Amino acid sequence: MGSLPHVVEDCMGFLQLYSDGSIVRSNNIDFKVSPIQDNTVTFKDYLFHKTFNLSLRFYKPKILTPSNNRQKLPLVMFLHGGGFCFGTRTWPHIHNCCMRLASGLRAAVISPDYRLAPENRLPAAVDDAVEALRWLQSQGQDPWLSTHVDFDRVFVVGDSSGGNIAHHLAVRFRSGSMQIEPVRVRGYVLFAPFFGGEVRTKSEEGPPEHMLTLDLLDRFWRLSMPVGGSRDHPLVNPFGPGSPNLEEVKLDPILVIVGGNELLKDRAADYVTRLKQLGKDIKYVEFEGCEHGFFTHDSYSSEVAEEVIQTLKHFMLETSS
Repeated sequence: MGSLPHVVEDCMGFLQLYSDGSIVRSNNIDFKVSPIQDNTVTFKDYLFHKTFNLSLRFYKPKILTPSNNRQKLPLVMFLHGGGFCFGTRTWPHIHNCCMRLASGLRAAVISPDYRLAPENRLPAAVDDAVEALRWLQSQGQDPWLSTHVDFDRVFVVGDSSGGNIAHHLAVRFRSGSMQIEPVRVRGYVLFAPFFGGEVRTKSEEGPPEHMLTLDLLDRFWRLSMPVGGSRDHPLVNPFGPGSPNLEEVKLDPILVIVGGNELLKDRAADYVTRLKQLGKDIKYVEFEGCEHGFFTHDSYSSEVAEEVIQTLKHFMLETSS
């Protein structure tokens, strides 16, 4: 008789991969936050990908005065984090973050789910984000969207693994692309994008964060990379040996936001430096003393959250003109 299946990867007890390929997920997650009741924002769910039964949540600020009805809202597509292995639009901190983006930026927000690893390894998550943009492209007749959304002012905001996805969307659709008209993406915001590489960075080898360690980062990659891939795979490392040459790729403006105490800080800074050297329009903002997910996990109460909102406002205004 062969040996019984045993655990080969364990993500904090919430996700376990067994030697026979089977996967066990626990829904017994003790979230540290509860959904915020923000009466200035309303939301609605849509099925955007029938094949994989994927939904998104659409948020819009409530229109309070008649004058506001004459001005359509910019749209933010928020791509959640979770190491490609966790997360959904319904998780309380993700929901709260989108509520805050809608109210703070006075913008419409869509928050799409995407298929998770290891059941669905990369590029599944990127493909699903592409489908979310294509769904948006076809929604000109929906009263919730067509009445209030300016499809000419769309911004893609990604947190962690969502920031990785945002990068790949920027490369795929490129500046001036007509692939998703009437949708026009004006800029991309990457919160501590989840990039990797075989060579360690100084911040990765530094002290661990409260909730994030190098061991966990590596585990996320082992679970989400294409089978047989390394941390220099093009979906992991945007400047790996097999990654596309971005010199001739025309990119929309990019804003990278990181916390000063993040393990991923050096990768984000290197990403910005390299793209600047290639002549791209990219900016880097670091919030001293902050750890990974600092905005997503505390979108309302912290002073830093308000600073982030103001930073995003400035970026959106600058790139819309």
